Amino acid sequence: MDLQLKDKQVLITGSSRGIGLTIALAFAREGARPVLVARDRGNLEKAEQAFVQAGLAKPQALLVDLSRSGSADELRGLVPDIDILVNNAGAIPGGNLQEVSEARWRDAWELKVFGYINLIRAYLPMMQARRQGVICNIIGMAGAAPRADYICGATGNAALMAFTCAVGGDSMKHGVRVFGINPSPTRSDRMQGMLEQQAISRLGDASRWAELTGKFPLGRLAEPAEMAQLAVFCASPLCGYLSGSVINVDGGQMFATTGS
Repeated sequence: MDLQLKDKQVLITGSSRGIGLTIALAFAREGARPVLVARDRGNLEKAEQAFVQAGLAKPQALLVDLSRSGSADELRGLVPDIDILVNNAGAIPGGNLQEVSEARWRDAWELKVFGYINLIRAYLPMMQARRQGVICNIIGMAGAAPRADYICGATGNAALMAFTCAVGGDSMKHGVRVFGINPSPTRSDRMQGMLEQQAISRLGDASRWAELTGKFPLGRLAEPAEMAQLAVFCASPLCGYLSGSVINVDGGQMFATTGS
């Protein structure tokens, strides 16, 4: 299937590893030109090598900390013209209301919540002026199914869901699509770390984190490729009527029955 993405320039934040890197690789395989953005030089270099190992052209890679004030405009100056924006950067800590301090809460939201908002503020006018563009926000299931032990992320994700729906409901008047994807827990180093934290509190042993994956559909975490393939397809012209929506990808867990 031709997704009609050849030569499209795609800016992907938080793309040095995990879901973001997998999305970047998936776009490249469709002939698009991904631009990687992350704040860790070492991880960016590893991401570039992942492209080479996959037989793909080395992408443009930019070292930008999107939690800093003014960083969105800085990035817009470096890459002024894009076809697709994928907001993915974020590292919100787990923990309940008493476990996440105000300082950690604010730091996390600077990157994920305000980072998403500011990048859309920076790029949306350009897309609207030419009446063409797509914005994909990778958010998270905690916004739709909030939990007390991930209170900072759940609240931030819920805000981004509302933001995505509001902006995407208006942007179509100007030819721009804005949509979101809510991944359920997806295999990554960061997710393993969060499960280890939960294993300590629930099982008293971080090394037993894998036991917690049995509660998920199919008895496993979601795979990064499952999120990436959806993001690429939805960002393609084949999904030209999708805007103002947030897609939950949790294997039906939110509505699964428990017990007899």
